[in-house]
Amino acid sequence: MITDFQGKCAVLTGAGSGFGLECARMAARLGMNVVLVDVQADALAQAEAELRATGVDVLARRTDVASATDMEALALAVQERFGAPHFVFNNAGVGTGGLIWENSVAEWEWVLGVNLWGVIHGVRLFAPMMLAAARSDPSWQGHIVNTASMAGLLTPPNMGVYNTSKHAVVAFTETLYQDLRLVTSQVSASVLCPHFVPTAIVSSERNRPAALADQAPTRSQLVGKAMSEKAVRSGRISAADVARMVFDAMAKDQFYIFSHPKGMAAVAARVEAIVQATNPADPFGDRPEIGEQLREALREI
Repeated sequence: MITDFQGKCAVLTGAGSGFGLECARMAARLGMNVVLVDVQADALAQAEAELRATGVDVLARRTDVASATDMEALALAVQERFGAPHFVFNNAGVGTGGLIWENSVAEWEWVLGVNLWGVIHGVRLFAPMMLAAARSDPSWQGHIVNTASMAGLLTPPNMGVYNTSKHAVVAFTETLYQDLRLVTSQVSASVLCPHFVPTAIVSSERNRPAALADQAPTRSQLVGKAMSEKAVRSGRISAADVARMVFDAMAKDQFYIFSHPKGMAAVAARVEAIVQATNPADPFGDRPEIGEQLREALREI
């Protein structure tokens, strides 16, 4: 929980665009010092210039969140510049699709590296700093927000690698919340589970590692990308809307942050199938035409 943001420090990964950039903008408006982290140099430079123009203190670091070495260097730089951060937003993410058996080892390593290991590194490095600050000051407040997805609560087909990474983030963050509750009341955690929101995740290939540069997409991956792009770009909730939800959740110590509460009906159906030990529910129960379109496309393979 954080009730006063003025003069505090925010560390945001994936800060060059989307939720990371919008949360950085909001942090600046609230008078926070901002640490911008992204792997894409041009997007990071643009975000840095924009935030510096607001007058807040900015540290920008080009970082591969999947790299332990990069993240350790980031944590050291933050500690030296600002001390323990009050708000850590482990948000960097990439997406890929395709039938689950068609994804290469390199794709698994890339997506899990960014989406899951980026979160793991952010917590293992910054949580001890935050807890130490809390022990030394009874009024100190901190909050960690990890970005998952509605795909961390559901299992839409043709998205296996992404689903796996985001389910892991949800479980990791629920455990983090419980672990923090054991040792402190001054540092808390939330998990962000957005649905379809227009962000740059649909063009994740811009930052694909060299090991994937020459790997041609499969038919199922092309189909999945086209459908995801259409869904994401049609989203009516903006990244700025989600940023407001994140800050509201921190102020209220709200754990689950959902951009589309109506989507919880599908989550309830999944949980009910688990409780009743029935087969998984039809993921396209409310939109059968989409399921039929996907089946037709993939059965041509």
